[in-house]
Amino acid sequence: MSEQFVLYETDEKVSIITLDRPDKLNAISSAVKEQIIAAFARADEDPTTTVVVLRANGRSFSAGFDIGHSPDRGKDSGAADPNVWDATLHRSLDFGLAPWSLKKPVIASVQGHVLGGGCELVLMCDLTIAADDARFGEPEVRFSHIGPLMAMPWFVGLKRARELLFFGDTIDAKTALEFGMVNRVVPAAELRTATIRYAKRLALVSPEALRWGKRVINRGAEIAGLRAALEAGVDSFVTLYATQTEVGKEFGRRVAAEGLKAALDWRRGQFKELE
Repeated sequence: MSEQFVLYETDEKVSIITLDRPDKLNAISSAVKEQIIAAFARADEDPTTTVVVLRANGRSFSAGFDIGHSPDRGKDSGAADPNVWDATLHRSLDFGLAPWSLKKPVIASVQGHVLGGGCELVLMCDLTIAADDARFGEPEVRFSHIGPLMAMPWFVGLKRARELLFFGDTIDAKTALEFGMVNRVVPAAELRTATIRYAKRLALVSPEALRWGKRVINRGAEIAGLRAALEAGVDSFVTLYATQTEVGKEFGRRVAAEGLKAALDWRRGQFKELE
């Protein structure tokens, strides 16, 4: 039996999905992706619940996709072949759309790092409560990747999204609230209690009203082009991910020689010098 990184439980009318890979800051591996997709499907079909909470164990919600095990880290991985990335990135699209596609509203409850694919997943949830220690961002551009789910412009606007996506900087919970990325910020020690209380309050609303209210809001965004734009973005990023950039090659060389942490520190230090 494969290792379980995603937990599922219920609390009255609330389904609770918990990322449980705290030793890796809940980095999103292929196994995590598949288990998250399955957990959301289970929650959607659970007849006893009407609201879903997505949360994570440990000090961080998620440090993003597990770049230490991505296709471009291996010497003979086929990283320059778009066919290698096509299936990977489109499965990442399925992962990111999982909370969006549910019939039930999804509340994200986040702390610590909310980065990369973790940030994208949270953006696609209906509501978000953040601990005051949360930090949001998509730093993949620093390693010559972007996305793959180009969701941020739909939630924070073009100018803010460009700055965050082009520089790969992170923002704190207060700024995320100002940008409209989250609904509420609470003290870190109160995050779980506040989230369950919020979810149970939402569960007082009839499931029919929640289901069709969510559908109308989502359909409006999709008519405006959200889903088509996300799918087109993934198609475009296949080529980018397969491109061997100078920065990407140097980053990979440092990972092989010194380890992932050293490579991340090297790249982070370059940006720190010019703040």
